[in-house]
Amino acid sequence: MQNDTAVRLPQQRGSVASGEPAAPAREHRFDIDLMRLICSATVMLGHVGAQFIHATGNDPANGAGAYWAGHVAEGINAFAVPMYFAIAGWAVLVGAPPRDSSRMWQRVVRNLVPLFAWTAVYLVWAWLRDRNDRPMTELAAGSLFGSVQPAYHLWFMYTYIPITVLLAFAVLIKAGQRPWGLGAALLGIAVLPSALTTAAEVTGHGMPSVAWGFGTYSLVYAVGGALLFALPAGAVRKRWPLVVLLPLTMAGAAWYNTQVHYVLPNAHLFVAAMSVCVLLLVSRVRVPGTWRPRLRKLADAALGAYMVHVLFVEEIVGPLASPELSGPVAGLLLAALVVTVMALSFATSLLWGKLRLRRLLG
Repeated sequence: MQNDTAVRLPQQRGSVASGEPAAPAREHRFDIDLMRLICSATVMLGHVGAQFIHATGNDPANGAGAYWAGHVAEGINAFAVPMYFAIAGWAVLVGAPPRDSSRMWQRVVRNLVPLFAWTAVYLVWAWLRDRNDRPMTELAAGSLFGSVQPAYHLWFMYTYIPITVLLAFAVLIKAGQRPWGLGAALLGIAVLPSALTTAAEVTGHGMPSVAWGFGTYSLVYAVGGALLFALPAGAVRKRWPLVVLLPLTMAGAAWYNTQVHYVLPNAHLFVAAMSVCVLLLVSRVRVPGTWRPRLRKLADAALGAYMVHVLFVEEIVGPLASPELSGPVAGLLLAALVVTVMALSFATSLLWGKLRLRRLLG
């Protein structure tokens, strides 16, 4: 999730002082910044929509207006998490490949610290609000392995971090290095589930479930995203088919969620097609120069906004998402709540950025 949105471009001139070629300059990819904001906004849209769905018990008979408003939001939201994996793959493989293991460990720490800091915040907040369904010490211990209740939105970090480590491991080996520490970490992630299972069988005590790791779909999104984001400008000459296909994939996602099973898996064909459409529509889009400073500032705050937004969803959206709302009222209220959650989340993130708390809180 770190802000690695630059690619190296060759320089024609060398260093005057040394007579050696200068290090390649980096071009900042503002379209990647834009994509990060789009993903952050659509995740918030989906979580607000989920509150409307939960208010009806996922049954239109309990309130059709809130039910359909929520599912429309969830249908639009489906590409966001796969796109985070795509951005991660592009950053490690193309945009900012790690130069050595120490640089990669810095990236890992930049993601781990906010992950556990916010897990602690949500645990304490849920305890203060009397929402924890198990003792807080048990939930805290479980969070080390991947049980992220009540911080449910942090689940994907337990996949995101191992994927970046795996890709960096491969990049460094290709570069002729020997990243033993990264390899040991990957080995530990690989054997941890079986080690805990063995410990449970030997001791007779229950062990926490393990979420560290990744599936085929997340790795494919990461590598495929690197490929598509790296396409040169002009590679996609006709975008109108994507504009036509995108709403169809979103309608398909809403159909699956309402008629087959809620929630649509990230590995589903509808999600994959939606993700490709959004990626190719946004990638290499030229951002006007006057927008760039503000866009970059907001993109830097995107991780923090993602981390904090569920607090606002639970405290503001939850009490207002009523199954008794009519369709138009539910739609308008949902839109207003999405804007409110986004504004509060980004304002809060920008605030702690000014307080130099970005490393701690994202």
